[in-house]
Amino acid sequence: MPFDVRRFDIYRKVPKDLTQPTYTGAFISILCCFFILFLFLSELTGFIATEIVNELYVDDPDKDSGGKIDVSLNVSLPNLHCDLVGLDIQDEMGRHEVGHIDNSMKIPINQGEGCRFEGKFTINKVPGNFHVSTHSATAQPQNPDMTHSIHKLAFGDKLQVHNVKGAFNALGGADKLSSNPLASHDYILKIVPTVYEDLSGRQRFSYQYTVANKEYVAYSHTGRIIPAIWFRYDLSPITVKYTERRQPFYRFITTICAIVGGTFTVAGIIDSCIFTASEAWKKIQIGKMS
Repeated sequence: MPFDVRRFDIYRKVPKDLTQPTYTGAFISILCCFFILFLFLSELTGFIATEIVNELYVDDPDKDSGGKIDVSLNVSLPNLHCDLVGLDIQDEMGRHEVGHIDNSMKIPINQGEGCRFEGKFTINKVPGNFHVSTHSATAQPQNPDMTHSIHKLAFGDKLQVHNVKGAFNALGGADKLSSNPLASHDYILKIVPTVYEDLSGRQRFSYQYTVANKEYVAYSHTGRIIPAIWFRYDLSPITVKYTERRQPFYRFITTICAIVGGTFTVAGIIDSCIFTASEAWKKIQIGKMS
């Protein structure tokens, strides 16, 4: 007896003349197709879209930076001449730099009465401060006016990702133009390392920060202390990591199969129940008539 491979067919076919089409079945079939199409498009959109997952861990993510953090500062002092404006940097490793000038630019504003300071510099990954002041000026003014507005203060690489919302430029837009001209300003920053990893595995290192500030007029036994704009910073041991992920293709296929199979199965059960109920009702009506 020859071997017939058709005996393994689990999808046995029913002849067409043994099937009965119904209006209810057609209606359910059309609804079923639309429902499958809707779920398929929803899953396809989710498969194409990139998901961003965030996590927290304790580590220094950018070990190749040499213990340095890039800083970008842009601040305007509308009532202080550019000849008097300078940047000083201090930290707990012993760094004490007065009048930092590398990669910095001072632009006269307010008809030469004020100054816009733009600078890019590095700080060590230890607690410290940098401040805008008149300490580096050859002659100290009698009453320096430290009213200011901050356009930008950012650390590390610039991240331009729409789905990531963070405090990368928390002080951007800070306005102290109406404050006491003779007051010092303290901005206390808590810097949080941030890593962004895209789908290709490339990592970018940036830093978010929280800020608290106070304004005061300082005095010593010799009289009033020269005001300044202080940025005192410390680093958080917690790192925030954002990772781009996309749904695996096998999971997408599995979901589509589940949608198609599950929808047809449920639709078939519903159609069968309706058909059985309608046939039973017809038999009851025939019995009453007879």
